[in-house]
Amino acid sequence: MPTPEHVILRELITHDPDWVSGGDLATKLGVSRVAIWQHMEKLRSAGYVFAAQRARGYRILERPSSPHAASIETQLKVRPRGFSLVVVDETDSTNDEASRQLGAGRPAPFAVIARRQTDGRGRLGRVWHSEANGNLYLSIAFRPRLPPERMGAFTLWMGLNVCELLANFAKVTPGLKWPNDILFDGRKAGGILTEARIDADEIRDLVFGLGLNINSPATGWPTDLGQRAVSLSEITGAPLDFNRLTAALIGRILLAYQKFVDGDYTKTFADLWHTYDILRGREIAVLEGGRRHVGTVAGLDDEGALLLRDSSGRTARYRAGEVTLEKSRSLAP
Repeated sequence: MPTPEHVILRELITHDPDWVSGGDLATKLGVSRVAIWQHMEKLRSAGYVFAAQRARGYRILERPSSPHAASIETQLKVRPRGFSLVVVDETDSTNDEASRQLGAGRPAPFAVIARRQTDGRGRLGRVWHSEANGNLYLSIAFRPRLPPERMGAFTLWMGLNVCELLANFAKVTPGLKWPNDILFDGRKAGGILTEARIDADEIRDLVFGLGLNINSPATGWPTDLGQRAVSLSEITGAPLDFNRLTAALIGRILLAYQKFVDGDYTKTFADLWHTYDILRGREIAVLEGGRRHVGTVAGLDDEGALLLRDSSGRTARYRAGEVTLEKSRSLAP
C-alpha cells in the first residue's frame, strides 16, 4: 500500500516542474496541511530539495543522489504481482543479501539495493569497488523453476537489455564485453554477476546482480582503477537522476527476465547482440581453466557460448572464461 510519501512524490514528479498545492495534497491524503509539511520534511531528510510558496504549493528543485525506496517505487513502471524493494545503507553484498532473503522465504521477485557494499564482488571472486559514492549496487531475485540448460544465454540477454536501457536513457553508447562487462571506449562502467541454486535438476533460486558506476567522480577511483573504470556522469558530463535511472533499470530487468522465461527473447537477441557486442571480428585471448586460447571472435552459438576461430581455421566454443583483447593484433569488425 502506498505511503503518504509515495503519494506526495507521485504528484510532485508527475507535475514537475509545475507547482502542486499543499491543499490538494492534504485533500488527496485526507490529512491536514501540517501533516503534509511533516511528510515533506521527511522527504527533505532523504535528500529532496523543494521550493515552497504560499498560494502556489511545492515543486521539486533537487532529487536525492543516493537510493531512496519511495522515489524508486514511485517511478517504477513495471511491477509484477508481489514485487518488493529493499534499500539498505550497507551490506556485504547485495547478491548475498538477496540469497539470504530467498532462503528465509521472501516472495520473489524482489530487489535489494545497497548504498555501500563491504564485500562486493564480480565474476571469478574479484572485488567490486563499492563505496557510497553515487553508484548502483543492485540485485534482483527470482524463482524461475527452469532446467539449468535453459539458462545459457541469460546473463548475456540481461546485459544487452541493460545496455539498451542506458543508451536510451542517457543517450550514451555502451558496449557489452562477453560475458558480463559493460564498457565505454574500453573503460568499465558496469558488471553483471548471475548466481543460481539448483535443486532437483531445476533452478530454484536465481539472483541477478548489477554493479553500475552512475555518479561517482573521476577523482574517486582507487589508483589501480583510475584508468580502467568510468562512470556514466563522466561520459555525459553531468550527474544523472539516480533513482529515476534505477527505476528504469529495474523495470527493464523485470521485463527482460519475463521474456527470457517465456522464450520470447530469441526474437531480438541477435539484433541486440549485433548492436552492443564489442568483440565481433577482434582477436582475443580466452583464459579457461588455466589455459589460454587465442583466436578471432566468430560470434555466439544459440546458448550464448563464444565462438573463437584459431589461426588454423578451427572454431571452438567457450561457455565461460576471462577475455582479454589482443590489442596489437585486433581486427576491424
